[in-house]
Amino acid sequence: MAVAEARAARPAGPHLAWWGEDTGLAASLKELVALEGWTAGLTLPPVRQVLSRQAGAYRSPFRGRGMEFAEVRAYVPGDDVRSIDWKVTARRGRTHTKLFHEERDRPVLLFADLRPQMQFGSRLAFKSVVAARAAALAGWVALKQGDRIGGLVVAGGAHRELPPQRDRRQLMRLLHALSDATAPAGADSQDGEPLHRSLRRLRRVTRPGSLVLLFSDFHDLDAAAADELMRLGRHAEGMAFLVHDPLEAAAPRPGRYRVTEGGGGGALAVLRADDARWRRAYEGLFAARRQALAEACRKGGLAFRELSTVDDPAQALAGRPYRAIAGETLPGGAPS
Repeated sequence: MAVAEARAARPAGPHLAWWGEDTGLAASLKELVALEGWTAGLTLPPVRQVLSRQAGAYRSPFRGRGMEFAEVRAYVPGDDVRSIDWKVTARRGRTHTKLFHEERDRPVLLFADLRPQMQFGSRLAFKSVVAARAAALAGWVALKQGDRIGGLVVAGGAHRELPPQRDRRQLMRLLHALSDATAPAGADSQDGEPLHRSLRRLRRVTRPGSLVLLFSDFHDLDAAAADELMRLGRHAEGMAFLVHDPLEAAAPRPGRYRVTEGGGGGALAVLRADDARWRRAYEGLFAARRQALAEACRKGGLAFRELSTVDDPAQALAGRPYRAIAGETLPGGAPS
């Protein structure tokens, strides 16, 4: 069930215009750059508390001089005399000063799991390509909002770490890393480091007040990885996207299927999908992984969303996933 077999039947729509002839197999730099034109109406969620020390466009719990009024209180030595509220002072007969919510900067970190296990897809695209597209789109939205952008791109046997910067060039470096990690010619045959180790690396570079978006199939989610997710959520806002393929969530139609490693090799096994017990066990594996991830996110205070290989990444980021299955035509027009 290769992606190439489904290419002729893939749904058409104006918002899929960035897809090229090799769609689904790799995310080209050209298509990731083109996603800049599909950010209309998209925003990234606000953080619970913006704790960064740099000035920016988000309200923090700290009070001082800023753009948004907070309260009036009695003047104390050391307050800025420019903030004295003369009307309240005259009315109450005692000097009062205005306080404002400080505006703080928000770093946005994009975690893209593009290890070899993500290079799988039965419909429109590999999971790795969908993850790269969604991460790139989130990066463009963050840049439009004036956020600092950084990320961690994990591939087989290697990773690329980019510190948050409010710079278009930094986003382009991230897009290059995403594209390179999905390119078949450059794909590393190694499995890559375990998920918990990558998440620990991410947690150590995440500063308080950051927004972290994670794109992975979480195929090796274990107790250590779940613990890292919970720790991450204690000092940063986060959203985990479970990237998956319909063939993982639901067993194939009843029948017998030969499974190979590709490359023209012989069959490794035969799946007997007409066995009801086998089908329940097959679907139970994915359901258990989804439940474990949702529970880890709940405990860590992270948001949880799903992103299928047949979902529109823009709609998934907006919280309105539209799923195109069995030749359905995706709704036309840019995401709103």
